[in-house]
Amino acid sequence: MAVSALAGWMGWSLGPAGEGDPVVVWVPPGADAGQVAELLYRHGLIRSRLAFRVRARWRGLAGKLQAGEYRLRPAEGVDRLLDRLASGDVVRYRVTIPEGYTAVQIADLLHRLGLVDRAAFLREVRNAPAHRIPEIEGDDPSSLEGYLFPDTYEFPRGLPARAVVATMVARFRDATRDLWALPRPLGLSPHEVVTVASLVEREARHDGERARIAGVLYNRLRRGMPLQVDATVLYALGRHKDRVLYADLEVPSPYNTYRRPGLPPGPIASPGLRSLRAALQPEQHDFLYYVARPDGTHVFSRTLAEHERAVRALSR
Repeated sequence: MAVSALAGWMGWSLGPAGEGDPVVVWVPPGADAGQVAELLYRHGLIRSRLAFRVRARWRGLAGKLQAGEYRLRPAEGVDRLLDRLASGDVVRYRVTIPEGYTAVQIADLLHRLGLVDRAAFLREVRNAPAHRIPEIEGDDPSSLEGYLFPDTYEFPRGLPARAVVATMVARFRDATRDLWALPRPLGLSPHEVVTVASLVEREARHDGERARIAGVLYNRLRRGMPLQVDATVLYALGRHKDRVLYADLEVPSPYNTYRRPGLPPGPIASPGLRSLRAALQPEQHDFLYYVARPDGTHVFSRTLAEHERAVRALSR
C-alpha cells in the first residue's frame, strides 16, 4: 500500500503544475538540480522540489541542467522541463544588424537589447587574433571592424561577448566564401577589398551605384589621388554628422582620407554582400568624382571642373 501511495504521489508530482501563462526563469551559471528545483517551484512550474531532484538524478540529468533564460509553462510537466533545461532550450532574441553599422553601433544595439555588455563586446572586437579569419591571413588587422557580418541573428541572453563576436565572424566567412575566387582589383589583399567595400557601403544609398562608386575609388587609387571620402572623416571623428565641415577634414587620423593617401588602415563599417561584390567587380569607367543629390543618388564627374559645376548646381 505504501509503495502504491508513493508511486501515486510521484506520478502526481511529475505531472503538470497548472495551466497558467508562460513564466520567464533565469537559471544562473553553476546552479545545481536543487537550486533549479527551488527556482521552478517558486515560479509555480513544478509541484514538488523533491520529485524534480529525484527525477533529474534518475534520468542522469542532474548535472546537465544548463544556465540561461527560459520561457517555461506550468503545463509542461517535470520530464518536459528537464528535457528543455538539459538541452539549453533558452529564449533567443532576434536582432538584425544593418549593413554599414560600425562595431560601436553594433555594440550599442546589442547592449540596448540586453544581449551583451558593451565594453566586453568592444574589447573582443579589438582582440582580432582570438578570431582567426584564414581568408585575410597576412594582413593581421588590429580590429574586427568590417568582419561583424550584417545579418539577422538569434542570440540568448548571457552569451559571452566572445561567442557573440565569433558567431558574427563565422557568418562573415560563410557568406563571403565564394567571393575570394574572384580576381582582386589592383592586386589588393582581401583585407583591403573589405576596406573598399566598407567605404562603398557607407557612401552608396542605391544598389545601382555601388559598383560605380567602387570604380571611382579604384580610379583614384590608380592615379595616386587621395580618396577624399567623407565617411572616413566621420569614422575618424567617432561620431555622425549630417554635414562634414572643412574643419573636420583636418582631423589627425590615419582614417582621414583627405589628409592620408591610399586606403585607410582597415574597414570603417560592416559591408554587406552587395558592397563586397561591388568592391571585387567595380564598374569600369573614367569617373573621378561624385557628389550626392538630395535623394541619395550621386552625380558622377570625370574632371574637377565638372565636379565643381555639379556641386554648385546642387547647392542652389
